[in-house]
Amino acid sequence: MAESTTVSNTENLMKYMKLDQRGSVLAEYIWIDGSNGVRTKTKTLDKPVKSYKELPEWNFDGSSTGQAPGDNSDVYIRPVAIFPDPFRGGDNILVMTETWDSDGTPNKYNYRHEAVRLMEANAKHEPWFGLEQEYTILGPDGWPYGWPKGGYPAPQGPYYCGVGTGKVFCRDIVEAHYKACLYAGIQISGVNAEVMPSQWEFQVGPCEGIQLGDHLWVARYLLYRVSEEFGAKITIEPKPIKGNWNGTGLHTNVSTAEMRKDGGMKAIEDACKKLGERHKEHIDVYGEGNADRMTGEHETASMDKYNYAVADRGASIRIPRQCAKEGKGYFEDRRPASNACPYRITGIMMETMFGGMDGTDFSKAES
Repeated sequence: MAESTTVSNTENLMKYMKLDQRGSVLAEYIWIDGSNGVRTKTKTLDKPVKSYKELPEWNFDGSSTGQAPGDNSDVYIRPVAIFPDPFRGGDNILVMTETWDSDGTPNKYNYRHEAVRLMEANAKHEPWFGLEQEYTILGPDGWPYGWPKGGYPAPQGPYYCGVGTGKVFCRDIVEAHYKACLYAGIQISGVNAEVMPSQWEFQVGPCEGIQLGDHLWVARYLLYRVSEEFGAKITIEPKPIKGNWNGTGLHTNVSTAEMRKDGGMKAIEDACKKLGERHKEHIDVYGEGNADRMTGEHETASMDKYNYAVADRGASIRIPRQCAKEGKGYFEDRRPASNACPYRITGIMMETMFGGMDGTDFSKAES
């Protein structure tokens, strides 16, 4: 593996990890910061909990995370979901939270709050989501792991779902992350090596409603934590290497109760038409730097155009051939970049398909 930039000795660490916590439980509070990253801090609890509703609200210095000014820096984190902690084990937990300002309103980077409202208002449609998170593994020097220093490997072709030395890199990180997700109860449905060497993908879902966003964000956290232990870096930048190399996306699979019924193809096509009417609004929230990826090449559509088609990976929206054959199922929005926020993706998807609500507008620009 890559040369580690952290001081870590697993054998020594395990002596302390095995110590009795004397009834205390460690809760790792996770939140999304002002630059679309994850931050965490640990709270000691005096007993195990079975629900996030048993956990206290907490706070942090928002001026250090890009979420508040220095003269009014307290930002509050409210628990919304809990997961078993694969790093500490036992009764210790990971806690997904929402960020709130001191005046009782959602922080401007709290996209979950609006998404929940839309999910609850449209629960009768039973929305299912499945997201395909692509990412690239880098060495400490910021260059893709396994690539020649300052150079490039052989052209793309043998790496997608590849097996063997020289075709795949850092599989141990991928396997460790997979097991960590399963232990934590993440609805991870698979992994595979991607088209560019050192590029990988994991899939989360299908999940109903807001659960998808919670599970994907915690899965990202787990990936970052696992990579620490191997001295590697993770990037979800949409086009980490310029030139004739595939970018990284967050392909979004969507299905509703109406789409899953016999004759559901009409509901799929109706949704695709609505998505086309708001193409720009979706692109605006589908991730930073997406223009470098969505060029119409490397299995992407052009950012400036919108279309949907059966089995076409160069389309904005792909309808799987099997779904077209059966006349029901789901569609895949291939536009989101790998660094997009899943709450924003699923939120604007619900807004476009079923209409907005007072106080929600996922197409608004960040200020």
